[in-house]
Parts: sequence; structure tokens; C-alpha cells
Amino acid sequence: KSRYLKQYFVKKLDEENPGEYLDFVISLSKTIGDMPVLIPTSDELSLFVSQFSEQLKAYFCFPENSMNLLDELADKRKMFQLALDNDVPTPDMLSPQNFDELGSMMEKISFPLMLKAIDGNRLYARTGKKMVIVNNEQELFDQYRLLEDPENPNLMLQELIPGDDDQVFIFNGYFNKDSECLAAFTGHKVRQYPVHVGCASLGECRWYERVATKTQDLMKSVGYQGILDIGYRLDPRDGRYKVLDINPRVGQAFRIFVAENNMDVVRSLYLDMTGQQQLEVKPIEGRRWIIEDYDFISSNDYFKEGSLTLVQWLLSFRQVREGAWFSWRDPLPFICMSYRFLQHGVNVMTKKIRQSLRGSEDHSSRSGI
Repeated sequence: KSRYLKQYFVKKLDEENPGEYLDFVISLSKTIGDMPVLIPTSDELSLFVSQFSEQLKAYFCFPENSMNLLDELADKRKMFQLALDNDVPTPDMLSPQNFDELGSMMEKISFPLMLKAIDGNRLYARTGKKMVIVNNEQELFDQYRLLEDPENPNLMLQELIPGDDDQVFIFNGYFNKDSECLAAFTGHKVRQYPVHVGCASLGECRWYERVATKTQDLMKSVGYQGILDIGYRLDPRDGRYKVLDINPRVGQAFRIFVAENNMDVVRSLYLDMTGQQQLEVKPIEGRRWIIEDYDFISSNDYFKEGSLTLVQWLLSFRQVREGAWFSWRDPLPFICMSYRFLQHGVNVMTKKIRQSLRGSEDHSSRSGI
């Protein structure tokens, strides 16, 4: 619906039949022309581009990484080992392969903890979740049975570092073919959707030198090229930033991080891939960015748990410079999102009313009324 959208092409990657998707992507280059820039937006697509880089580089411009490196970054279990091998702190992690092995690990486990996917998108496709917080042994067993795929184990246990959601820190950057960082931004989440376990529904751009230095040293060490989205949590017990996720791709919240001249990591990649001069990157300190519908839902959940007051909520919007949906120059996407959001709310409310009425009828029949 955006006025800036000229044309779009949609096809889902079938990981069992990637050749069909390869043909589709190559056909897009021929349609667009002039060696377009290819920008993966998921871990699976980053791996796809690396796997078929020889075929794709005749049609597209893109940073080239080895399959082995991208697999280490995208696989959460391997990512933790890669971080530790390069002197980057991480939360403690365990990776049971089945329910019996989980039971044998109980002496090593402290609650609460995070039960999360090694491959987040695979779990989300099955269950609609990527991770959950569990508070006791019975809850862990119940959630493990509910979420795990016995045929293809995909769950790990991660230490839950104490602290509020605004103690999750983000680095966004672009690294050239020599793994030099041409654009570096840092910031933190203000609110998350879903609360405590999700993406940034409201985030702030703010410079954290230790986060930036640690990330740039790590990427230089492993030889990474391209856009990077990486998350840390500050552990108040030892004062160290501990890596949570390394995403070898553009993150959905990349527009939290914008320079005074409107440069961001995508623009930096584009200029580099097309041989143009890089522009100076001076982040806008304190800039906030919001996903309007997600933040409305998460704010309500924070209200319910008592961690957000009305005054805090109102003050949190003071530095919001941009929304994921809203723009005065291009209002139709926001209008469409709002309509869908209200429609979903009405459907949920209607369902609850029907369930309540059905429950009342059942109670009346059992009571002999």
C-alpha cells in the first residue's frame, strides 16, 4: 500500500527445494536489471545467499560470507561457543537432546531460566513462540514437552540474567569485505513484544562504547561481512555485557539506529556495494523508534504486571522520531495496519463474549435452570 512501493514479488523459501527459489531470485535480477543489491532479512535467507553465492553473484551485489561462519552465527548453540572462543561473555547454556537428558541436568539448573530455540524460526513456525521464561521444574517439563520436536531437537536452556527489559543492548553495524565497520550504532530496548522475550517494540539509539568495541573486535576476528544485528544483556552481578543473539542480517528494528544525515546500515551497505563514497555516520543520540501495534499490546501487558505507570508510558514517547508504520508523507500503511489491528481486537472480544455466554449456558443447564 505504500506510495513508495513500485512492485513486489512474493515466494517462500522451501529449504527442501532451494533450487526453485534460486531460479525465482535470479529471475528478479533480470526483471530489475543493473545488478541490484541483495539484502537477506532472515537467517535462513542469509544461509541461502551464502550457499548459492557463486550462482547469485553474476546477478546481484551482496557481501560474501562462508556457509560455515553463517551457520555458527545463526545456530544459537554454535553461536555461544563462537563467542566464548573469542572472549565474548555469554549467559550459561545447556542443550538437552531429549526429555531424559533434561531430567539428568536438573542439578545444574537454576530458576528462572529461558527455554529458547536453537533455530528460532523453526520453533515459531510450529508453535508461534521462539522462547519462554520458566520459573520452576514442573513448568520447565511442561513447556519442554509442549515445544520440543522429538524428531529434530531444537531447544536449549539459557541462564536468565536479572534486570529490566531496558537492560537489553543492541549493536547494528555494516562491515565491508575486510570486516571493517563502516557504520556502527548502539542502543537499547525500552519495551519488548512479547514482554521480556521479544523484539524491541520501542527502542532508543544511544552510544555504548564497550558494546561497540566488543562487537567490532569479534566480527574482525571471525571475518564477517555485511549487516549485523546483535543483542546483549548487561549482567548487574559482574558488570559485563553478555551476548544473547547474533543475527547475520538486517534486523527488523534497524531504523532505531539513524545518523544525523539519515544514514543507516542499509544505506551504508548500498553505498559500499555500488562503489560510492561512504558518508559520515554520527548517530542521533536519544532517538527512539516504535512499532505502533506491538507497543500498544506490550504496554498493556507491562501495565497489568505493574512495571509501567501511565506517567512513565506517556513520557516514553518524548524522543520518538519515527514509527514502523506511520509517516505523514505515506499514511496509507498506518491506516491499513490500524484497521487490521482494530478488526483483530473486535474478533478477540467477540470470541471472549461468546465463550462467556456459552459458559453461562452450560452452568445454567447443570444447575437445572
